[in-house]
Amino acid sequence: MKKDFYLTRYSLIIKRLERSPATYPELESYLLNSFEFQDAKIVSYSIRTLQRDIKDIANLFNFDIHNKKKGDNRYYIESRPVMEVDEYNQRLIESFQIMNAVNSQPDFAEFVYLENRTPRGIQNFYDLLFAIRNKRIIEFQHFKYKDQSTSSRKVHPMALKESKDRWYLIALDTKDEKLKAFGLDRISDLVVSKAGFKLQQRFDLKEHFKNAFGIMNLEEQPENIIIRSTKEQAEYLKSSPLHHSQKIQRETEKSVYFIYDLYPTYDFIQEILSFGNQVKVMEPKSLINKVKETLEKSIQQYDESSVEEEKS
Repeated sequence: MKKDFYLTRYSLIIKRLERSPATYPELESYLLNSFEFQDAKIVSYSIRTLQRDIKDIANLFNFDIHNKKKGDNRYYIESRPVMEVDEYNQRLIESFQIMNAVNSQPDFAEFVYLENRTPRGIQNFYDLLFAIRNKRIIEFQHFKYKDQSTSSRKVHPMALKESKDRWYLIALDTKDEKLKAFGLDRISDLVVSKAGFKLQQRFDLKEHFKNAFGIMNLEEQPENIIIRSTKEQAEYLKSSPLHHSQKIQRETEKSVYFIYDLYPTYDFIQEILSFGNQVKVMEPKSLINKVKETLEKSIQQYDESSVEEEKS
């Protein structure tokens, strides 16, 4: 059995048992007939390996897998982690599956086309995670896109949050005691201090970001937002919701109406605009006006007078 194949085995075992309980022979047959095992030219899978894999899955993913009796009775997932941890585990499994699939094929570049991405500050990820877990004060230089300036920051790190393929540090700025988000790709000269900190007030970040879309500062109150989508676009929104609060309000012959409980932030407006004429905001009126204002400014850029100004 290949040593670097264990993550693929774990993901396949979980995938099979999520469908229904299975005996060892059923699991063995499922694994050996999978394309992953066939590509790796693996032709055997012992019950001893299965038992070892089950223990490793429990330690790594917090999945409790048991069988009802000794021998070849059915194995099943007895308990699952809380929703947030389960979602993290699923993404971890998916990442490992892709990594193993790509690494196992020397000619993968002919068939798998990855997006070209520039470095996004991930080199500081572990150091930041260490500082968060151990409540260490950190200092760094932060570059601001808006005015192309760099400033020194001293913060109390609290969490790491992902948004649109970018990672952000959520931290309390010691300068003004405000909760802020700092893009990891704009952090440099990071120093993790030996000095610790104790928060003066309790922050429930899970609650803080519950109604958030993106990473913008949440200064407004969440609102019920209703959008109307074409039937075709609705299928994409159903399969990949914009936010966990997304619900279908109603459907007509030509449209689907979705409702959200969200802060009407700049990030959300940009997301809505990205759908073009496939999606329209129906409520609230304040958000409709913001979208219209943004569109009007965009159209103004293409006015003949604006084009002439650029030429001159």
